[in-house]
Amino acid sequence: MLKIAHQLGFYRENMSCIFCKIVAGEISNYTVYEDANMLAFLDVHPCSKGHTVIVPKKHVENLSAMDGELWNTTLAGVQQALKKVYTALKPDGVNIGINDGEAAGQTVPHVHWHIIPRYKGDAGGSVHSIIRSKESFDVSAVAKMFS
Repeated sequence: MLKIAHQLGFYRENMSCIFCKIVAGEISNYTVYEDANMLAFLDVHPCSKGHTVIVPKKHVENLSAMDGELWNTTLAGVQQALKKVYTALKPDGVNIGINDGEAAGQTVPHVHWHIIPRYKGDAGGSVHSIIRSKESFDVSAVAKMFS
């Protein structure tokens, strides 16, 4: 498996990235979905039953470093993994999230998405519950920053 991953360009020379080790077959995983460009597997420290992590097989540290093709193929893989989660576990809903950068909680420097299945009464919150700034913002002033 490692040799095949290397030939396909998925091998990272220093192999310090845990997700690269999983992609290369050095660390086992519980695969939910896999295609030529990405791997989806169960999180070993799940937030809920079926918490799935989706990684591009190519090592990319953050979203801004992804090219359009990799972005599109990875999102297609996220969609396929999502279908598998819904079919196998029949959750009442899901949260799909990305922690991009240390300040956002990214602990593994390899782009990855989380599918967190949600079940009625699980006491979880929405994406809006992740952070609530204590300061108020003038939305029109912030909008001007994008002009």
